This record gives sequence, C-alpha cells and structure tokens, in this order.
Amino acid sequence: MKKQFHIVFFFIGILMLPQVNHAQLDFTVENVKPDDDLGDNDDQFQELFYEALKQKGIENYDRAAAAFLKCIALDNSVPVLYFELGKSYNKLKNFGAAEDAFKKAVNKAPENEWFLDELYGFYAEQNDYDKAIKIVKQLVKYHPDYKEDLASLYVKTKKYDDALQILDELDATFGISVSRDLMRNRIYNATGRKKDQIKNLEERVESNPDKESNYLALIFRYSENNEKEKAFETAKALLKINPNSQLVHLALYKFYLDDNDAKKAIESMKIVVKSTEIKPEAKLKVLMDFVQFVGNNPQYEADLVEATALVSDTNSKTLLELGQYHLTKNNKEKALEYFESALKLEPDNFGILRNVMLLYIDLQKYDVAEQKSNEALEKYPSQPLFYLINGVALNALNQPKKALDALESGLDYIIDDTKMEADFYNQLSKAYTLLNNTAKAKTFSDKAKQIQSSN
Repeated sequence: MKKQFHIVFFFIGILMLPQVNHAQLDFTVENVKPDDDLGDNDDQFQELFYEALKQKGIENYDRAAAAFLKCIALDNSVPVLYFELGKSYNKLKNFGAAEDAFKKAVNKAPENEWFLDELYGFYAEQNDYDKAIKIVKQLVKYHPDYKEDLASLYVKTKKYDDALQILDELDATFGISVSRDLMRNRIYNATGRKKDQIKNLEERVESNPDKESNYLALIFRYSENNEKEKAFETAKALLKINPNSQLVHLALYKFYLDDNDAKKAIESMKIVVKSTEIKPEAKLKVLMDFVQFVGNNPQYEADLVEATALVSDTNSKTLLELGQYHLTKNNKEKALEYFESALKLEPDNFGILRNVMLLYIDLQKYDVAEQKSNEALEKYPSQPLFYLINGVALNALNQPKKALDALESGLDYIIDDTKMEADFYNQLSKAYTLLNNTAKAKTFSDKAKQIQSSN
C-alpha cells in the first residue's frame, strides 16, 4: 500500500521539500526537525552539494550521484548524502548500489522515519517482501497506517495468520474499513476458510446489530456457501431491525421466489426497481429473474409490466430479454416495442436490427419494412436478408418491378443458405406473378420447390 507524506526542513539555510510515497507524516520545522544538519563545511562541500541537487532536479541522476559521492569523500558522516545517493542510484536502476546507500543512511540515522520509509519503498518496488517486512516492523511505531502495509506484505508472502491477526487488531482499534475487508476476503478466498469468514461476519452482526452492511455481507457469504436458510433468516432479521432497508430486498426477492411466496417476492422486486440506493445493473438482474418467473407463472404478467415501467435506466440486454419473453407468448406487437427500444440504444447491433425487420414483416408493417430495409442496405449492402425483406415488402405493396430489382441483387450475396435461396425464389415467383409473367413465375416456383424437396 502506498501513502504520502511531506517533509519540510531547513538544510544549510535552504528550504527543501522532498516527497516520499508512503505513510503520512508531519516533519514541519515547527514540529520535528530531522537530524540531517550538515554542520560546518567548507565552500567546496557546499558547491558540490548544490551541484548534486541541481543535477537531480534536472534528472541528470548520474551526475547527481557523482556529486554526492564527492560530498561523501569530503564528509562521510552526513546521513542525508547516502539517502540522496540511494535515490539517484535507484533512478539509474543501479539497485544494488541504491540498497547499499539507503542502508548506510539508515545505519547512520536509525530513528529517521524518512530514511526507513524510503528503504521500505525500495524493497517493495523490488518485490523483496521479506526485507520490506523487517523495515515496516520498525516503522509501525511511528504511524498505525504502516500496520496495514504490514498486513498486506504478510498476504503477499502467504503469512495469512499473521495478516489476519493484524487486521483484527486494526478493526478493533479503528473500526471496519473497506480496504481491510478486501484484504481479509482475499485471504479467505486464498485459504478456503469460508467458515472463518462467516464467523467473523457473525461476530460483527452480534457486536453491532444495528449496522446494515454487516447483515448484507453475512447474507452474501451464507448464500455463496449454499447456506440459504441462514441467509434467508439473516435477511428477515435485518428487515426486522431496519424495516426501511432497500438493499435487503436484493436478497429477499430471490428467497421469496424460491419459497413460492409470489406476493412477497413481487413486493420486494418493486422496492428494488424503485430504489435510489440500488445500482441499475442490480435492478436489471432482479427484473430478469422476474421475467423468467413470469414465463412459468403468466398470471403475474401485469406485475412484470408495472415493474418494467418503474425501471427508467433499462439497458438493451434487458429490453431484448423482455422482447424474447413476449415472443414466447406470441405477443409480437409487444416484442417489437422492446426490440425497437433496444435498437435505439444499440443502432449498430445487427442482431437487433434483424429481429425488428422480421417482426415488421410478420406484423404486415410493409411500409415501414420497405423504408427500414432500404436504410439497412445502405449500412449493410452485402446482407441478403435485407434484400429479401425489401423484396417481400415491395411485393406486398404491389411494386413487383422494384421487388425484382431488390431480389435479383440480393441473390448474388447468398452463400451456403439454401433456405434463404428458396425464399428468394418464392418471392421472385410472386413478383413475376404480379407482372402476369406466368412462365418465369413457374420457373422460380419450381426452383424453390426443388430446393425444399432436397432438404
């Protein structure tokens, strides 16, 4: 885990503002002054030091390192020189020399948190977690945030019991946190300790029975562990202590459905879809479950329609599911409404466009089918289906010459689809029949029958 602290100190009369990416500190001049005073040095030392800082500032790290080394040659007792030398070596990816320099800085000033933190960061970047752990153990006494860093390092080195012990200590001292819970869950997942995970959550519910999030986490883990009865009882317990909870209905609606309590399931489902606290994707998942339920229990279709109307942020996937549901009920008009709504959200979705076009033909909406298929052909000029739909619509509108043009053009794009080829021939036969060309009409009718008989 990376944190930040800012250190401000006077250094030979110059204000310096170094930054290090780890724990939060306050090293302002008014509070703590790092013991990095260079003492009285001659002009040569100061000139070399300024030169080193200048080269570091313009990212000439090799020249900066050379200047710091010259300073050390003049006075090797100044810890900050090794610290700055280590940072320069690190930028140059001379990691062995960087580690040596940081360690010398720490050895000369073992209580300097700044130096320890930089060495910790160096080891963490090198993925040398065992060495990083040793340094963080020294840093823990300066700031409690380092304890969470230590727990994270224990996880990386698979010392899970040590990590859990620290997380327990931090939770007891500072309360529950999202970051620590994520780490805790990674440990439980890595070790398969589902029972320990559930026990921890049960203790949280017991110690803090008014906190909704504890119940919700426990419900989820019970469900994940196939302990549905316990999950259901926990959800009902939450509803009892917090009757206005909306999130609990994400679980309750499913439990009620499984329990064949349709009335309560519908009540929970409606609370979910109207909720301002629940994310759209969760609402839509509930709605899809209810679509499946209504498929087997059509007497509740009115409730489905009402719930759908309550969801203002419906996505295309949900609209397609609803469209398919109404197709299974042979309610093509309603299915078309949902497919058209989905198409508005995904105008380039070929599958949705195809469904819409076919429904126009099925519902004998020939004018719109002719118009929309022409528009589709501008976007998909090599799709034979849209030529066929265009031809069908034109025949139905008694425009056989235009139908022939569309159908003959579309034939060229058919590849290994005998059923579609037969459909084209039937429509060509119909167009010639409308033109009173019975000979050609029979020719194409026979071709269609020949294909159909061979399949």
